[in-house]
Amino acid sequence: MGFSIAQAAIEAGWNVDLVAGPVDLEEPIGAIFYPVMTAEEMLHQVDALFDACDILIMTAAVSDFRPVIQHTQKEKKGEASMNIEFERTTDILKAMSDRKAHQTVVGFAAETKDVVTYAKEKLASKNLDFIVANEVGRVGSGFAADSNEVLLIAADGTSIKLGPSTKSVIAEELIQLVAPTK
Repeated sequence: MGFSIAQAAIEAGWNVDLVAGPVDLEEPIGAIFYPVMTAEEMLHQVDALFDACDILIMTAAVSDFRPVIQHTQKEKKGEASMNIEFERTTDILKAMSDRKAHQTVVGFAAETKDVVTYAKEKLASKNLDFIVANEVGRVGSGFAADSNEVLLIAADGTSIKLGPSTKSVIAEELIQLVAPTK
């Protein structure tokens, strides 16, 4: 969905910086692409770009947790612990929305149940301008599919359903809806 949104933004005339983890997708022509491998790398890259941006759209969480101990080499099974301790990563979306000045911040809520309830909670708790409620886990829609169906919810409580359609069509509609009017 993120790559479709980047392409739609380029087609709408935006200057696009695309920060993404490992994917098997071609970067959109016209975007400045910043590949990252870890949540920490993504945090640093998004943080470096944020002050100059007008609209931040974050389509997916990189990872909510990381292992406390990160090995640089393969662990042999005879020596490896069967327990792995995790720590939270920085919530990049929340960190950026906490320091927004002129920016419009859009997040996604990928949920498997109570989609609208959880999306509205995330919209409020992260001080977002918009949230895209995205039910995942259905066959043929969302992750690993070219189609989707989402609900765009604004901070003022208004909402609009987008799709079912291709991700590129939904992305075009989303770009038009979140761009501030001047």
